[in-house]
Amino acid sequence: MNNETHIVKSYEEELQHLHDTLIQMGSLTESQLSDSLEAVIKVDKESTDKIIKSDEKVNKFRSKIDTQIMNLLVKRAPMAIDLRSTISALKISQDLERIGDLAKSNAKKVEPLPLDLPDSLVQSLKRLGDLVQKQLKDVIDSYVNKSLDKSLAVWKGDEKVDDLTHLAMNNVMDFLSKDKKNLAFSTHLIFVTKNLERAGDHITNIAESVYYLIKGEYLKGHRPKGKDTSV
Repeated sequence: MNNETHIVKSYEEELQHLHDTLIQMGSLTESQLSDSLEAVIKVDKESTDKIIKSDEKVNKFRSKIDTQIMNLLVKRAPMAIDLRSTISALKISQDLERIGDLAKSNAKKVEPLPLDLPDSLVQSLKRLGDLVQKQLKDVIDSYVNKSLDKSLAVWKGDEKVDDLTHLAMNNVMDFLSKDKKNLAFSTHLIFVTKNLERAGDHITNIAESVYYLIKGEYLKGHRPKGKDTSV
């Protein structure tokens, strides 16, 4: 093996390592989002510390990816598709970190919640959370498999996330209107709902990064947005 072949192989291994690390970060973020939603739905106050601490692992992955990207840019000066891969990995890791932050924030909202939340409210939050989780899984799959169709489906799915956000918000406001004593609880639930919506926005960002990775150009046009049915 000559020196040039060795350099190329080493370069490819570094790119693969970056790819693998990002997938690991995505998998951990999926678990964190899922666990935080379950904690909210079940008002499971005992699980929140574990969820909050798991965010440290997500942040460590982000730092590791930043280091890998810096080494690639400085040592390898990637071009064309390799440069797109590097830039996309940086953007995706940023959005995954933010999703982890939002999941941690939701876990922190569990402690003050009552155990007897109305079933209609719980179900509306669950429908929203389940969709956001599916969107995250699908967008990570689109990155792993370099699937343009799946990344576009996730991008378009942001409209449904908005619709379910408005419905969940309506249920929170209905909960508040029935008793002023629910004000503090409702405030926490509003943050939970908005955090899920923001997680959906970051997932849409990832879909755009995957599209850029595959096509070499950015998605044109405005994001599909749901109808605002909030009160």
